[in-house]
Amino acid sequence: MNMNSYDFLVIGSGSAGLSFALEVADQGTVGIITKKNKAESNTNYAQGGIATVLDDTDSYEKHVQDTLTAGAGLCDPDVVAQIVKSGPDTIRKLIEMGAEFTSREGKLHLVREGGHSHNRIIHAADMTGREIERVLLARVEAHPNITILEHHFAMELITEHHLGTKVTKYTEDKHCYGAYVLNTKTEEVERVLAKATLLATGGAGQVYLHTTNPEIATGDGVAMAYRAKARVSNMEFIQFHPTALHHPDADSFLISEAVRGHGAILRNSSGEAFMSEYDERNELAPRDIVARAIDDQLKRRGDDYVYLDVRHISKDEMLESFPNIYAKCLEHNMDMTTDLIPIVPAAHYMCGGVWTTIDGETTISGLFAAGEVACTGIHGANRLASNSLLEALVVADRAAVKAREYAKNSALNEAIPEWDDSGTVNTEEWVLISHNMRELQQIMWDYVGIVRSDLRLNRAFRRTKLLHEEVESFYQRTKVSVPLCQLRNMIAVSYLIIKSAMIRKESRGLHYTTDYPEMKDIIEHHNIL
Repeated sequence: MNMNSYDFLVIGSGSAGLSFALEVADQGTVGIITKKNKAESNTNYAQGGIATVLDDTDSYEKHVQDTLTAGAGLCDPDVVAQIVKSGPDTIRKLIEMGAEFTSREGKLHLVREGGHSHNRIIHAADMTGREIERVLLARVEAHPNITILEHHFAMELITEHHLGTKVTKYTEDKHCYGAYVLNTKTEEVERVLAKATLLATGGAGQVYLHTTNPEIATGDGVAMAYRAKARVSNMEFIQFHPTALHHPDADSFLISEAVRGHGAILRNSSGEAFMSEYDERNELAPRDIVARAIDDQLKRRGDDYVYLDVRHISKDEMLESFPNIYAKCLEHNMDMTTDLIPIVPAAHYMCGGVWTTIDGETTISGLFAAGEVACTGIHGANRLASNSLLEALVVADRAAVKAREYAKNSALNEAIPEWDDSGTVNTEEWVLISHNMRELQQIMWDYVGIVRSDLRLNRAFRRTKLLHEEVESFYQRTKVSVPLCQLRNMIAVSYLIIKSAMIRKESRGLHYTTDYPEMKDIIEHHNIL
């Protein structure tokens, strides 16, 4: 077995990818592909926490019901129940690994976030994702069977198509044999073979002009899976975080949901608390309701932002609970304990993705997916706060069980050809990429954002189609690069979001359209194959 072959290939180094790698490493070699540094992932930016039932006054049934309510009829109740019941064991496992979560008086400190009926969010101050990443990464680095390939960009999943077999969305017997990967240090495309492959590439927030996601969140996994003819589902449901810091240098820094759970109040430019106009739960309403309320205030009043007010909470309490957020605001000359904090909604989480079972199995044999890239059925039309880290860890571990079974009966496919870039040339026209990326992000923000309409979606579809034709032509004649591949992926994901939104003729969960403002009585599950 050479350096470009592994028993298991993991694409992505967030919580799902690292957890999966640890679970399969005792059975064989594992290669982890990450396009930047190993710790750069959406997990690392997750502030809130992990929703888990640990309090005697809480119950699995209540957590399940809160999840189903937020999901607006599109959750899979069985998937929700199984993931929720796995919560306590998942937390215990992290603690045994060395994770240090916030405690009060010798007990884990549980907080509440929007949509939850009880305090059930375990957290590590306001840097929970970073703490989980730290613990998992330390274990991964210490494991002799795991190799982390930093600065490697997965470009395409390898299937029968690369052996000359025609593969369509209707082809039942499809297999994944690994991936073509761009080594950004050598600028060479490497053939990386594997018996089983996990997609753990995170989300796609960068398709929008304003997002809380890091630069790496360009939808690579969904785009690769879609091109490989895997089933993709529920892409119309994009969660906009209601409270991102509004400052030109803040990169839409996320102000955690937990701050509102802690008592923060949303105010408009006149200083009025406005959430009672929209929902009886006020600031603790689910994110889609809060985001639409803010959007309505901005459009009604012609403002660029609203305010988050925590001035009534003591400085000691803010420093203890939200040290990272407090420090970030202070960097921009804002003291949360004395100043109103300007905020706007920003694209935050993709509730759809590559369709999988609860065990991470996709419609392509040998290809698994976990984390934000996957659509397991837990989130439905709207993700309940802090369910995502729980889902990522639970599904990754379950996918590892299935992947081990699959790998035992599989062999590496040495017949896969090397990457062929004959006929392509280097070009200096990279301004085309940067311009098209800005145009795409603006289109998605203006027309496929928090509030949609048929007119806006049709306009977005036409403009995105033109961008696709331009970029695809450029891609076919040009040597590959990360910016070009990312733009290509972002256009594919944007198409899936737009097309899914056009199909759904109702308003449900995160998808709100002025042409169909009511929710249908009939539940319609849409899949794009």
